[in-house]
Amino acid sequence: MAISLSWDDIMCAKNNIRCQWVTEGQALYENYHDTEWGVPVHDDYKHFEFLILEGAQAGLSWITILKRREGYRKAFANFDPKKVAAFGEDKIAALMLDEGIIRNKLKIQSAVTNAKLFLDIQKEFGSFDAYVWQFVGGSPLQNRRTSIRDVPAETPESQALSRDLRKRGFKFVGPTVMYAHMQATGLVNDHTIDCFRYSQLCS
Repeated sequence: MAISLSWDDIMCAKNNIRCQWVTEGQALYENYHDTEWGVPVHDDYKHFEFLILEGAQAGLSWITILKRREGYRKAFANFDPKKVAAFGEDKIAALMLDEGIIRNKLKIQSAVTNAKLFLDIQKEFGSFDAYVWQFVGGSPLQNRRTSIRDVPAETPESQALSRDLRKRGFKFVGPTVMYAHMQATGLVNDHTIDCFRYSQLCS
C-alpha cells in the first residue's frame, strides 16, 4: 500500500534532492539514480546484466562501469546468459582486447562461469528472479537511511545470498557486491529519506 507524502517529501521531489552518492551535474549518474537504482527488477536478463556489471566493478567506481555499459552490452551478447555461457577461449581472448570493457581476465572468465551457473539456477527455480527475491521474503526491504553514512556495505541478507551463490560456484559475488545488486535491483530501498526517489519507491 502506497504511503502518503509529507510536505518534506513533496519538497524533495520538487527540488530533485538526490542521494549524496550521486555526482551533481553528471547526467549519466543522475539518470541512473533517477530511473533505475532501487526500482524492483523481475526480469532475468536485467538481473544477469547487473551481475556482470557489478562483478566488473569490484575495486572500481560505479561511474567507471556505467560509462562502459554499452561496451559491455555489445561484448556480452546483450546480456543473454545462454550466449555468454557458450563463450570459449577464443572469445575470452578477443574480449581481452576490447577497449569498451574492463580488460581483466579473471572478471571476464567469471562472467562466463556465472552465466553457466545462472542457467542452472533458472532450471532449478524457474527463474533467477524467483531465486534471488526469496532472500528478502519476496518484497523490497524498505529502509530509512538518513545519511549515506547509514548505508552498510553488506547486510545479513546479502551475506546469505553471497554464501549461497559461492556454494554454487559463482565468482565475484561477495556480500558487498551482492548488496550492491540488491540495491540496484530494488530488493532493498536504500535511497536516503531526503531523496525524492525514496517515497516514490516505498510501497
